[in-house]
Amino acid sequence: MSRRGNTVRAGALAVAALLLAACGSPGKPVDPAPVSNAAWPQPAHVGGPDSTAGGATDTSCDPLVSLAPNGTGIPDGSTMAKIKERGKLIAGVDQTTYLFGFRNPTTGNLEGFDIDMVNEIARSIFGSPEGRVQFRAIPSSQREDVLTQHQVDIVVRTYSITCKRRESVQFSSVYYVSGQRILVTKESKVTKLADLSGKRICAAKKSTSLAKIATDPSKPVPVSVDNWSDCLVMLQQGQVDAVSTDDTILAGMAAQDPTLKVVGDQFTQENYGIGVPKDNEDMVKYVNAVLDKIRGSDAWQNSYRRWVEPSLGPASPPSPKYK
Repeated sequence: MSRRGNTVRAGALAVAALLLAACGSPGKPVDPAPVSNAAWPQPAHVGGPDSTAGGATDTSCDPLVSLAPNGTGIPDGSTMAKIKERGKLIAGVDQTTYLFGFRNPTTGNLEGFDIDMVNEIARSIFGSPEGRVQFRAIPSSQREDVLTQHQVDIVVRTYSITCKRRESVQFSSVYYVSGQRILVTKESKVTKLADLSGKRICAAKKSTSLAKIATDPSKPVPVSVDNWSDCLVMLQQGQVDAVSTDDTILAGMAAQDPTLKVVGDQFTQENYGIGVPKDNEDMVKYVNAVLDKIRGSDAWQNSYRRWVEPSLGPASPPSPKYK
């Protein structure tokens, strides 16, 4: 037989073998990939207790006492004069906390009670805040860092005044008083922190809220994240049993998601101050003078009525304490 004939014969035998295999026993089928419930993705940098958190229990320094204001004049060579010459006030803020510091999805602008405080300081320096503020969105864990490294002029970010924080930064007088509470789903039976013994509670890294959770006698399980919005998502997905922080922040979360509720009485007092680099004492005095003007005018009350009062009821600006 010719070489061509051998090739044709070999091809025919191969086809026949394939057909016989197809007609024979199917053999053991291959198992498909195992199917299981996919876990919800977690935010970046999820952790547990944080030894650097807050330090709210130390009152040895009388933390609420600030430097006495010295008017809103801007002397040559002062920190304020340098800011004015630069043309921008650089402010560390939040962009994830509804009602206090958040980005309006329609306009893209930052809005909220804390943002209003920044704009009032800019108004005092420049005459108008329009185009005069460079907002720098930062997580809670970076508030001290951006101040000690002089990356910002001020931090206005639901920033509780503590003695530990005063070791590295300056604070203005208190401009808002809040208190820690608990956010849970509406189906939850939780009414107080003790009900969450052994349960996962979310809070932001380096926050006084995380410190309280980590040291509470009921021994809840602290879960730390970069931003409060991460806590909201984890609660919505069932990855934590509760979120615990200042009621101002929780009110914003509940306003965004009607399936959630704020429960329990305040079990801490959180005094918000404006953070300033440690060596900029003239800026602290200037900010305190601006805050005095805000308290004495309608600016504080108008901002509170717009952002906070619908969720937490009426309030008045706190009285300052000065050296």
